[in-house]
Amino acid sequence: MSTQSSNTLAGKTLFITGASRGIGKAIALKAARDGANVAIAAKTTEPHPKLPGTIYTAAKEVEEAGGAYLACQVDIRYEDQVKSAVEKAVAKFGGIDILVNNASAINMTGTLDTEMKKFDLMMGVNVRGTFLCSKMCLPYLMKSDNPHILNISPPLNLNSRWFKDHVAYTMAKYGMSMCVLGMAEEFRSKHVAVNALWPRTAIYTAAVQMICADNKEIVRECRKPEIMADAAYTILTKDSKTYTGNFAIDDEILRDAGVTDIGKYSCVPGGKLSLDFFLEGEIPGQELIQPA
Repeated sequence: MSTQSSNTLAGKTLFITGASRGIGKAIALKAARDGANVAIAAKTTEPHPKLPGTIYTAAKEVEEAGGAYLACQVDIRYEDQVKSAVEKAVAKFGGIDILVNNASAINMTGTLDTEMKKFDLMMGVNVRGTFLCSKMCLPYLMKSDNPHILNISPPLNLNSRWFKDHVAYTMAKYGMSMCVLGMAEEFRSKHVAVNALWPRTAIYTAAVQMICADNKEIVRECRKPEIMADAAYTILTKDSKTYTGNFAIDDEILRDAGVTDIGKYSCVPGGKLSLDFFLEGEIPGQELIQPA
């Protein structure tokens, strides 16, 4: 565990759920380039037929990027597995400075078409998993000099538009955001920052490829996972005593940090970007495809 506060993640220990691929892995690699320690907490140990990446392939990339790693096979719905993974990370690295609650389950169906096993999976991973990982990491986070919890979850927008077509998924994602709302205040006096980060646009990951398999043009509407990694890095290097309880949007965070070339994150330069779920409005200088 790091005992120094600075604008770098060098020597910091991050516990990242769902870090075997996608946004979670991008955040892990960004931290690794600073020389951070990364506990990769995910389920995948054998390659998925449609989703590349395992905890071991991610660990190899973290090492190659300059970080130290711990590959933890863990289903974050289960208390014993999370407890064991956290204890292993602490034993190896001496503590935990940062928790990134990235793991998430998605099933965009209406009420009558939502199987209860899918409902339970989303509630178990998104809500229970986020709460459980936070609960298990907090005793160690409170010993860090600049502790952060970052949930990859949206601002709490109560427009019924975001509930009517997939109420179960919305409840599950908003459960993660409600953890931010509550824990930020609960642990403010302990100087543990708790924030949320959400992308302005769709992010092109293997999961998006699989979900949108029938839409070959989806890549033109997306940004790269690196925009979320860079935004997460900006948040995680802020002073935990002063930056907490925020529902941050990736491009806003980067613009506030002085990044002027947001276009570099587009998968296809000049592509017509798709606004992500739970967000309304526009991107400066961009025409948007509004989510259905």
